[in-house]
Amino acid sequence: MRAKRDAMFAELDVKADEKEAHATASVTSSTSVTPPRGLGRGRELVGLGARVHTCSENAVELEGCRRRWEEMKLPVTVSVCDVSVRAEREKLMESAKQTFDGKLDILVNNVGRNVAKATVECTAEEYSHLMSTNLESAFHLSQLAHPFLRDASIAGGGSVVNISSVASSLGYSTLALYCISKGGVNQLTRSLAAEWAQDKIRVNSVAPGGINTELQNSVDPKVIENTLLRTPMHRLGEPVEVASMVSFLCMPAASFVTGQPLI
Repeated sequence: MRAKRDAMFAELDVKADEKEAHATASVTSSTSVTPPRGLGRGRELVGLGARVHTCSENAVELEGCRRRWEEMKLPVTVSVCDVSVRAEREKLMESAKQTFDGKLDILVNNVGRNVAKATVECTAEEYSHLMSTNLESAFHLSQLAHPFLRDASIAGGGSVVNISSVASSLGYSTLALYCISKGGVNQLTRSLAAEWAQDKIRVNSVAPGGINTELQNSVDPKVIENTLLRTPMHRLGEPVEVASMVSFLCMPAASFVTGQPLI
């Protein structure tokens, strides 16, 4: 079993008359900011004008990424946070609040923990830890972000993007816990979209297939091989390809898109 976490937030200021977007603050919660995933996703949002706050449980890796962002002169700030822990999620949101002066336009829940083993061998502790990381963190951080997203400055309102997985709708041998958690993320996405539309907050999810990240290290090679056989392009996707979709969902161009798990 292998897992990492990171989180990212952003504030987005849009000139609606020019149809240009300049993000000033966003937060991303996820499991890793290690290259290439974290660097690519943060850079994608910054490219749209965002100020980004991201987190990871791994202080060493996070500091390495922070230095690289600093060298590239990207407006990214960081926090060390284990998003499976409620108190740390609350501390993370408070840090983002202070960083962005109480403003927030975008929340990206980019968490991924995996337990690859026979279902009958999974323990109660593994179940609890995976659910608190993959599902509960998205639920709780969305709750915490709601008051700020409701007052988002971007045209079309605030945006939440949850990173799900194709495993949310397909069954995979030895990945029952992961599939359950990501299926829950999709249902959370639909429910929040229906409930928060009145607050001008859009909620979507991106549900990619196999992506070339460190999470693949915890998956049985045979599972990856079978996944590629079912993938029309017969290859793993790259993190930047997911990052581009996330960025689109945060923009005014997607202002009528909500409640959608994009696979």
